[in-house]
Amino acid sequence: MHSELIASLHLRLPVLFLLATVMLDAMGIGLIMPIMPALIREVQGGNLADAALWGGVLSTVFAVMQFLFSPLLGNLSDRYGRRPVLLVSLIAMSATYFLMAIATSIWLLLIGRVLSGITSATHATAGAYMADISEPAKKAANFGLLGAGFGVGFVLGPLVGGLLGELGTRAPFYAAGILVAANALLGFFVMGETVTEDAKRPFDLKRANPLGAFAHMARLPGIAPLMLVYFVYSVALYVYPAIWSYFTEARFGWSPKFIGLSLGVFGVSMALVQGVLIRVTLRRFGERRTVIYGHIADAVAFAMLAFVTSGMFALILTPIAALGAVVSPALQGLMSQRVGDDEQGELQGVLTSVHALSMIVSPLLMASTFAVFTQDNAPIHFPGAPFLLAMALVLLGVGIFLRTDTRTTD
Repeated sequence: MHSELIASLHLRLPVLFLLATVMLDAMGIGLIMPIMPALIREVQGGNLADAALWGGVLSTVFAVMQFLFSPLLGNLSDRYGRRPVLLVSLIAMSATYFLMAIATSIWLLLIGRVLSGITSATHATAGAYMADISEPAKKAANFGLLGAGFGVGFVLGPLVGGLLGELGTRAPFYAAGILVAANALLGFFVMGETVTEDAKRPFDLKRANPLGAFAHMARLPGIAPLMLVYFVYSVALYVYPAIWSYFTEARFGWSPKFIGLSLGVFGVSMALVQGVLIRVTLRRFGERRTVIYGHIADAVAFAMLAFVTSGMFALILTPIAALGAVVSPALQGLMSQRVGDDEQGELQGVLTSVHALSMIVSPLLMASTFAVFTQDNAPIHFPGAPFLLAMALVLLGVGIFLRTDTRTTD
């Protein structure tokens, strides 16, 4: 009995650490979202539309660095193991939060986002670790478990960030830095290595850059169209972090505290969908129909949010908007089943780069659309325009997916 308990803890503690890692990753994002409009105006000046554009630049710079370095870190984790890559990334990420906490200019914030993007391998490496310990048929559901952890962090982050924002625009950065450092310490003691010596493969610089990694993965059967769908969907979904704080202030006049509350409701809904609902949908419909169902749910939600004029109704719509959260883990599951054990880190690195590429495109696209329709000289005052654009992208993505053959994995 005692040995069984020890064995159970040996398996569960690393998983709990992974969930804490992605949760804190989401918290780090959510902590600072409610205060970003005020912080950018504090260090740079200008109006809300100007702050939205600078917010798009900061998000894009982060994404460019993530796009460039994620395949490198993914390949390093295949060669040297998940543990060292993950721990070093967490320590460096903690340091960048403290840098941004003391930033007095937009340029220091920019440097902080550059360094954050370089070190943001946590989610990709956690995904590779989860793939290592999951049976093929359970990978999508377990990726959903990571998504649920991300959702819990998305709940706590904005709520805590909105409250800490009342103490000042710097408090959320200090909180994020302390939490990430504490998680790195926890990981040092509980995280084992899942990449065995037999599974490690030689490091190949040609596959450790974005173009080389994309080219290698695209040659594998069925991966290229699924990556394209993942990209288009990510561009659409990023409308939330890109413009939600600005959209709700412009349309409803919400304060940072209420913005945090709304994002918290969205996070709770995402956690329930990815932690519970996705397992039901996968059992009943399989990965393919789960992806289709999620796209449809998002298209409906985006269309409604574009025209909503009541803040309370926007909150009521939030659970509907979260129903589409099944798409990403289902797509990840489909792709993970198509690559070998020695390529899981590379796949997760490529997917992180795909997501980062969407974060390069989406903030500028969504923030620019928001700015065009909310400037004083706008032809039509329409803060919800980015959501209509996101709806069009979702419909494009599901159209591509319907033409993709996934019968070998269903």
